[in-house]
Parts: sequence; C-alpha cells; structure tokens
Amino acid sequence: MPRTFTPKVVTANALLEGDAVWLTEANTWTRDISEAELMTDEAHADLRLLEAQSRADEIAGAYLADAKAGEAGPEPTHFRETFRTRGPSNYAHGKQVELS
Repeated sequence: MPRTFTPKVVTANALLEGDAVWLTEANTWTRDISEAELMTDEAHADLRLLEAQSRADEIAGAYLADAKAGEAGPEPTHFRETFRTRGPSNYAHGKQVELS
C-alpha cells in the first residue's frame, strides 16, 4: 500500500549563522517556521527541495520536514523540528533568551 504524503516545509541551516531556516513561498529564507511555505503536494515539495539544495551558497542540509497548518502558519509536528525553532541549545542566547 502506498504511503500517504503528509504536509511538509523545506528547512535547512543558514550557512553563515547556522540558524535553522525555512523556505517561504516567495523563495526567501525565514527564521520563523510560521512564515514557511506549507506544501501538501508531494511533487511540488520534491521540486522545492531540489531548488533549495541548489542554493549551497546560502544554506546547508536542506530537507523536507513534516508540518501542519496552524492558526498563524505552519507548525512542526515532530519534537526535532520544535526543538530547531528554539535556536541553539548549548547555552541560552538568541531565540532562547527571547522565549524566557
């Protein structure tokens, strides 16, 4: 039985800063997952991933991450992606300070 495609976002790490970033519908990178393009079509998601992977001068490690539609935009569905929205974990700075 074929697997059912679940909604995805393209995510990666910004090459210079290392921050988690997500691809927007406008083809820009954002540090806010709620601004990401939520894709419900598998072929479109695969194409967007290939486009993102070709931007090696901007990002590293692009992949498709499961997401769901939330009130303010896409939301992560896996703890790993929730963790990545919070920024670096080795000590409190950046996004972690802002969440305190």
